[in-house]
Amino acid sequence: MILHITEVNYLSDYKLRVSFNNGESGVADLSSVVHHGVFKALEPQEKFAQVALDEELDTVVWPGGLDLAPEFVYFQAFKDKPQYRDQFKAWGYVS
Repeated sequence: MILHITEVNYLSDYKLRVSFNNGESGVADLSSVVHHGVFKALEPQEKFAQVALDEELDTVVWPGGLDLAPEFVYFQAFKDKPQYRDQFKAWGYVS
């Protein structure tokens, strides 16, 4: 199954409540992302809060053309759950 984001809501700080096409929902803390590279443009929380769902890309996007892969957002939402460790290894997010 190709993973897609089906719903996104800004919560606070750099956290998003996200739902996926596999039926799961969680909170993705993206604070580790916004302080690096092109994502520094999202450091002001009012910019980060402008998150939207791109229904063509099936992922989260921000003004200016910034987006994140659904798999990365999924990893951020569920990285502490041991049952997903093998999947995150396959995706290259953990060793």
